[in-house]
Amino acid sequence: MHLFKFVASALGAALLVACGGGGNGDQTPKVSYSSLVSFGDSLSDVGTYKVGTIAALGGGKWTVNSATDKNWTELIAAQIGAPAPCAAQTGLTGDATVSPGFVVAVVNHTTCRNYAQGGARITDPTGPGNGSAMGALTVPVVTQIANHLSVVGNTFSGTELVTVMAGANDVFMNLGVFSYTVGHGGDANAAATAAVTAMGTAGATLGTYIKTQMVAKGAKHIVVLNIPDVVGTPFGSTLDSGGKALVDAMVTTFNAQLRANLVGASGVLQIDAYSASKDETANPSQYGLSNVSAPACNLAYGFNALASPGNSDGSSLVCNALNVIAGDISHYLFADSVHLTPYGYKLLAQLVTKELVLAGWL
Repeated sequence: MHLFKFVASALGAALLVACGGGGNGDQTPKVSYSSLVSFGDSLSDVGTYKVGTIAALGGGKWTVNSATDKNWTELIAAQIGAPAPCAAQTGLTGDATVSPGFVVAVVNHTTCRNYAQGGARITDPTGPGNGSAMGALTVPVVTQIANHLSVVGNTFSGTELVTVMAGANDVFMNLGVFSYTVGHGGDANAAATAAVTAMGTAGATLGTYIKTQMVAKGAKHIVVLNIPDVVGTPFGSTLDSGGKALVDAMVTTFNAQLRANLVGASGVLQIDAYSASKDETANPSQYGLSNVSAPACNLAYGFNALASPGNSDGSSLVCNALNVIAGDISHYLFADSVHLTPYGYKLLAQLVTKELVLAGWL
C-alpha cells in the first residue's frame, strides 16, 4: 500500500514543519486557505440534486450515500481547514408526471463555493441528464466560473484553494454522437476523428478559461485534475475493443491539450488522475481495494424505490445502504459504472493531498 505510506510520511513531514519542527520555530503552515472553491462535474458535486425525490430516496451525491459519506472535495476541505463545501446551486427541472419531486425550484446559494454539477460539461449546457425526467441542471464549467465571479466582485482573493475536475461528460456526449452517427449510416472513421477532435478542443478550452478567468483574476492556488481512466471503469468493460480505443483516445487527447495549455501557468498544479486511476485498477491490492470491476450499488431500475430497495435513477445518485449489493463493499472502487465509492474518493483525496504536499501547498 505504497500510496498510503507515502501520503502518511509526506503529511507527517508537512505537519512537523508546520508545528515548528523545521528548526526555525516557525509554526505557520506553508499555505493558509480561506476556503475551497470547486468547479466540475459529478465527481466533485456535493449535493446540487439533493432535493425533492432524490433527497427522499436517500441520495444526492454520486457514491454510496450516507450521513458520513464525503467526496474528495469535502475531504480536501477538511484537510486544509476550510469550511465544509456546500452546493452553490440546487434544484431539479424534471418531469412532474413522473415524480412531483423532480421539479424543485432552482436556488442559488451565494455563500456556497462548490459549483460542480453532475452532468456538467466544459462549455455546452446540455450534458447527461439535462432534459431527462429527473431534470439535471448541468451548468457547464465556463458558466460555473462566471457565476462565482459574479458573487465575489469579478476577482479571486488569492487565498482560496481552487479545484477543477471536468471533461468526462464531454466524453460521454461525444461518444453518443459517434454512436448515433454510425448507427445512421455515417462514416465511422470520420465520426471517430470528430469525437477526438472535439475532446481536444474541450481540453484546450478549459485550459484557456483557467488562465483567463482564474489566474488572470487573482487565483493563486488552482488544482487541476485531468480525466481519469474511463476504459478501466465498469462502463469501459462493456465496450468492444474499438469502443475502448476510441474512448481512450478521447480521454488522452483532452488530457494532453489541457496539460499543454496550462504549462507554465502561474499558480496551477496539474494532477494526473488518469495515471493514478489506471494504477489502482492494475494493482488493487496496493491500494487496499477488494474489487475494481463491479459496482457496489444495486443499479436495478425502478421508480418504486421509496417502497423497496430499487434504484430509481440507475446510478449511484440514489445509492445508499438500502440498495447496495450483498457483501462487504467497504473497499470497492466503483459505486456505479463510473463513479467512486467513499473509499474511492479517499484514494482520490490522498492523491491530491500528496501532490499538495510535494508542491509546498500544504
